[in-house]
Amino acid sequence: MRNDLPIRRPFGSSPDSDPPPFDEAEFAGVVPRRAFAYLIDLALISFFGILLGLGAIMLGLISFGLLTLPVATLLALWPTAYHTLTIGGPASATPGMRLCGIQVRVWHGGQPGYLQALLHTVVFYVSLGLTFGLILVLPLFHNRGRCLHDILCGTMVVRTKTKSVLV
Repeated sequence: MRNDLPIRRPFGSSPDSDPPPFDEAEFAGVVPRRAFAYLIDLALISFFGILLGLGAIMLGLISFGLLTLPVATLLALWPTAYHTLTIGGPASATPGMRLCGIQVRVWHGGQPGYLQALLHTVVFYVSLGLTFGLILVLPLFHNRGRCLHDILCGTMVVRTKTKSVLV
């Protein structure tokens, strides 16, 4: 094994800035919080999806079916937009995550941008679909509760300093 090989760092990082060590307390209880947060988000996505669906039906009726396909396409992108815009936003968390006191961080502790949030969301839904949900067992065996989409996208979910519903 050669020790003179350079250390590979993510694009845009400086060689003399190592990632700050995360306190292990930031990862305590993350897995149940993530599960509960996703249930909250699923309820919100479903509720607003039904409202958007009813609006799409009305728009389809008003336009005599001409706008049905474009509106249905936009409706199918609703869950992706929900996760991308909330994780890539200033809070770095979906509403469910905020209620549970967790947020998404990149490997060096910063907030993910919208492009990384989109990648995170797409990889989540693709891995979820390809494994029929079995991929969600991985965080139970990872010491920091990271899912496959977290590992592939260079993100992690940590507890916030603020109070949450789950204390």
